[in-house]
Amino acid sequence: MASRTDLTVEMIDEDAKSLPQGIKRKIRKSSACTITEIIVTTDQAGQKIGKPKGRYITIETDRLSASPSDFEEQISNIAEELVGLSGEKDSTLVVGLGNSDITPDALGPLVISQVIATRHLKDELPAEHELARLGSVCALSPGVLGQTGIEAAEIVKAVCDRAQPSQVYVIDALACSDISRLGTTIQLTDTGISPGSGVQNRRKELTEATLGVPVVAIGVPTVVDMHTIVENITGAAPDKHLPNMMVTPRDIDKLVERTGRLLAFSINKATQPTLTVEEITALS
Repeated sequence: MASRTDLTVEMIDEDAKSLPQGIKRKIRKSSACTITEIIVTTDQAGQKIGKPKGRYITIETDRLSASPSDFEEQISNIAEELVGLSGEKDSTLVVGLGNSDITPDALGPLVISQVIATRHLKDELPAEHELARLGSVCALSPGVLGQTGIEAAEIVKAVCDRAQPSQVYVIDALACSDISRLGTTIQLTDTGISPGSGVQNRRKELTEATLGVPVVAIGVPTVVDMHTIVENITGAAPDKHLPNMMVTPRDIDKLVERTGRLLAFSINKATQPTLTVEEITALS
């Protein structure tokens, strides 16, 4: 049985002495986190692990669900990786996927509620006003198909056509196969995202091919399915006829709240590099 996971780092054996051809791995550390970058250089290599060609950055820390003293360093690390994936762009659309009524799936909408939206300021403020000089950012939480009757990808494409951003950041909750990654891991990638793929509810993808601009996906695993847990513990696949369920940490409300704040601040820092954390706090 194949484990359900959205994390590229879990699709490659971390103990392997050599990686499959077409896949590279780099590991670097800061005092706040460990960063693993996996680069899939060919389509053939991507097919082997079920991921498209591109860069996948996994940021791991044991303090996502706490109130870390190195919060500002975490923000700096994540913002730096975001800018490194897509380069500096003059306008950004930030999209928060998910259902705000379901806590493990509420990460995207929660991040959007704290993103500093500035696209409208150039038309409303004098050119010499300091806020009018901020980078152009607009934010969107499109809901889910069951709420709107419209695919999130269709809504985002319509907004892209109208707002004409030079890049899109997409935030979503993910699934993982290793329970130790719940609440400790952030994945960034320049390949976009297929919402719901980790829980076998794949929706239309949000990628550069579908939206027409570079797409950076930002995700945090909030669930793992029970069959995967059983297989990881016992080493044997459970009976496929047994009912399955998605499992989430008991402190998921705090995890989503604090991780949402961290991601929002990191996005604000990446899109508004001249602002300090204190200024971001005041404006969020």
